[in-house]
Amino acid sequence: MRFVILFCFIVTNTFSQSDAKVSYPQKDSVVNLEDIVVTATKTPKRKTNSPILINIINSDVIRNVQACNLSESLSFQTGLRVETDCQTCNYTQLRINGMSGGFTQILINGRPTLSPLMGLYALEQLPSNMIEKIEVMKGGGSTLYGSSAIGGTVNIITKIPKENNSQIEFATHLIDQQSNDYSVLGNASIVSESKKAGLSLFVNKRDREAYDSNNDRFSELPQLNNLSFGANMYFLPMENQKLDISFNSIYEYRYGGEMPVQNPSHFANQSEERTHRIFMGNIDYQINFNNYNSSLITYLAYQNTNREHYTGIKPDDDIKLDIFLKKPPYGDSYVKTLNTGLQLNHMVSPFFSGDNLLTLGVDYLHDSVFDEINAYNYRVDQVSKDLGIFLQSDWEINQRLSFLNGLRADFHNFVDKTIFSLRASMLYKANDDLQFRFGYGTGFRAPQALDTDLHIAFAGGGISRVTLSPKLKEEKSESFNLSMNYDKAKENWIAGFTLDLFHTRLINAFILKPIGQDAFGEVFEKRNGQGALIKGINFEARANFNSVVQLEGGYTVQSSNFDNSVEYIKGIPAIKEFIRTPDTYGYAVLTYTNKNISSTVNYVYTGSMKVPHFAGAPNQLIDEIVTTDSFSELSLKFNYTISADSVSLDLYTGIKNIFNDYQRDFDIGKNRDSNYIYGPAQPKTTYLGVRLSFN
Repeated sequence: MRFVILFCFIVTNTFSQSDAKVSYPQKDSVVNLEDIVVTATKTPKRKTNSPILINIINSDVIRNVQACNLSESLSFQTGLRVETDCQTCNYTQLRINGMSGGFTQILINGRPTLSPLMGLYALEQLPSNMIEKIEVMKGGGSTLYGSSAIGGTVNIITKIPKENNSQIEFATHLIDQQSNDYSVLGNASIVSESKKAGLSLFVNKRDREAYDSNNDRFSELPQLNNLSFGANMYFLPMENQKLDISFNSIYEYRYGGEMPVQNPSHFANQSEERTHRIFMGNIDYQINFNNYNSSLITYLAYQNTNREHYTGIKPDDDIKLDIFLKKPPYGDSYVKTLNTGLQLNHMVSPFFSGDNLLTLGVDYLHDSVFDEINAYNYRVDQVSKDLGIFLQSDWEINQRLSFLNGLRADFHNFVDKTIFSLRASMLYKANDDLQFRFGYGTGFRAPQALDTDLHIAFAGGGISRVTLSPKLKEEKSESFNLSMNYDKAKENWIAGFTLDLFHTRLINAFILKPIGQDAFGEVFEKRNGQGALIKGINFEARANFNSVVQLEGGYTVQSSNFDNSVEYIKGIPAIKEFIRTPDTYGYAVLTYTNKNISSTVNYVYTGSMKVPHFAGAPNQLIDEIVTTDSFSELSLKFNYTISADSVSLDLYTGIKNIFNDYQRDFDIGKNRDSNYIYGPAQPKTTYLGVRLSFN
């Protein structure tokens, strides 16, 4: 806490005394990314000119919905749904168009530095005040990003230095009138007078108490203590060159289970404890030449995670308890990720008709995961290596018609043969208001342990683990997308809608097969199934009236089914439906803004889904597949701004999940099925905060 206050004091004084003659970057500056997307093509491109549909969650939306972290930001985009998958540790995953987190490639500034192990908690560990905007590309992206980009790609772009400013903010949340959640955060940026250099800094300190929903003295929300800080900077050594450097550091302590917090953790009847120390950084260097018709980009990104963890249940039997206390199930994890490569872009103009931007790239990803708990004879020692070579053609034939085609070859150490991924997309502008897009792509997932495979859960009075079949092969995909985008602009308003149809066929789809129990609990084996089909439609609408009232929302209708029925629980009839995957879900955000007052109402709908429920807890005597209720999560925020010269003060308050639509049938006691959790991430929560800004 003292570190955060000191940081904010320094930057506040630095920028409040800055020279009034400092000039700021204009909207056409090289450092500005407004209305420019990079995820679809790996090159800057206006969103309206991209043959692939890109959705954007900007920092204004993140602030208006009072999102504390990345996880709380992602629900406000059509086709996206964040789910919590453990009642004890609360690990999360992002589903895109109904496909689980392992199908989604999450990038930090365009680089895949989130390892499978870090992916378990990263959505909640990355603070919202580090985010400039989030670009979302639904559908296959393996042509550019390799393995795991089947369901979609999410690119988190960190704060960009645009002008000299600083902020300090404090917020307090009260969860269901029993648990406190405090956060202190600060941001600062500075840009040189010549605009050839800029620096953006952030810091975030969060402390949350554990929360118990059903009064059984076991938490549904874990205790969190998080400290994050980082920087993003650029430098233009010459007019045609640019150097980008960024880094982030995260420390997090997480404890869930018996309350109050037990120390050491193995004295608790049931608990999970995690201590993460994470460092991420990347360097990008770009040089433009040939009269700016060509450019060369080289990059290096690195991530290192050290984790100490505990997952255990205290035995009732005296003999087993003695063994347990002599050798409690503590573990260690070490993860390193390295991504490097180069990319050559060349504009061919004219190219028959129009211009064609050709891109040739080489990308190498090295990821090593070591995770061990000696007491459970559990060990993962996995090193994955993927060398990708890709070629892309971005051909704008004329102002109405564009084609984007690409081919990538992946040489992956877990796959015997070279994997080729293809992408073909088309954009047709019928007029200034109406656009049609068509996309086709193939992709793959390597046969390796992914995020959810590395999570040890509680079930049936023991633990459950996932092993990999020795015959496991890569999973392949074939995806189609067809969308229509309409926007009509007048002098005082703009309104529009998007229809997006998606269809994804999985081949050799990964499934989890229950194979019985050992001395520690349930064991599942990851195998190849026959196939699966995911299809549906996303509908979104938007309107802005005179920059005062803005409404946006989206709704998804889909189906996700395996070709053959899958046995999720041994002895329970198999089903074809994907578990934890509702057929309908959506969101809406309504914002009103005037000179001093702004208010936001947001709504998240989650439809009914099927969730496995293992016996073991006193309130659950049989194994079963449960069909859940649907949920409607309504939230409200008010903000009042006081401004004077270059200083502004924001006072805000609000309520999340006003009607407390939250899961009611949690398991109780230490023998609970910790994976039996669904619906909204938190119950009714009231909050208030203050933000001081210097411009």
